[in-house]
Amino acid sequence: MALPDLEAWAIFAAVADARSFSGAADAIGVSKATVSKAVSRLETRLGLSLFHRTSRRLALTEAGTDLAERARAMVAQANAAEESARAGASVAAGRIRMAVPMTFGVTNVAPLVADFLVAHPAVEIELHLSDARVDIVAEGFDVALRIADLPDSSLRARRLCRIEAHLVAAPAYLAAHGTPTHPSQLADHRLLGYTNITGPWRFRGRDGSDFSIRAHGPLAANSGDALVPALVRGLGIARLPHFIVGEELAAGSLVTILHDWSPAPVSLHLLTPPSALRPARVEALIAFIAERLRDPG
Repeated sequence: MALPDLEAWAIFAAVADARSFSGAADAIGVSKATVSKAVSRLETRLGLSLFHRTSRRLALTEAGTDLAERARAMVAQANAAEESARAGASVAAGRIRMAVPMTFGVTNVAPLVADFLVAHPAVEIELHLSDARVDIVAEGFDVALRIADLPDSSLRARRLCRIEAHLVAAPAYLAAHGTPTHPSQLADHRLLGYTNITGPWRFRGRDGSDFSIRAHGPLAANSGDALVPALVRGLGIARLPHFIVGEELAAGSLVTILHDWSPAPVSLHLLTPPSALRPARVEALIAFIAERLRDPG
């Protein structure tokens, strides 16, 4: 059985990232001719084209797009294997790319990152803050935090803690439209949707009964912070995590409703690429975050 051409796969991954042969050559420190020959060698071996080539542009073919993610995974696993085999692999040093939700990242994660960097001065962290769901393999992230129910995937996932959620509205809205006492009454209200938490709103009653409803209303956003001004202005009801509406609840500009019903819990998960081989710096960060963000007790 012929061995895989790992060098060609690694060079293909570099070209896919750089979107040019010359850019890939500069990035990995080889000649452009070496890059071109490696890609041609891999295309011949696979029997398909990986790139559309013109005089001005280089673009991945459909097959190339599918294979680029696998090539990046091969390179990541090889780099992690080499790093773990080196004498200094037990020392946390180097760069970590981490993706976290915007508001939770600012309020809860950024202070932890600062503490971690104080304890590990040889580590560098690139913190990507966004409520958009990132593809951590394709975009080259080492660690991601996600607040949601997780679909089945090849990613390695670890539940860290429960995120408290509230059903909230402004006193002015409730005075004008009435205060619902059962989730079924929400169908008659203006519901503001936080699209970062997908699916219907689910509730559990004190008697153990369940109820769910889909949110429809004048505003939906993938950032919970974007809903807060509309809520305070009395434009509707929303289900949001405590870290977004905690200040408004404390100030009284928003209040919780449906006290006999609890919104279905949402969990914070830590995600990493599928490979079990991780550099020491990533293992150290995972252990640190898991300790600091785990459920109490």
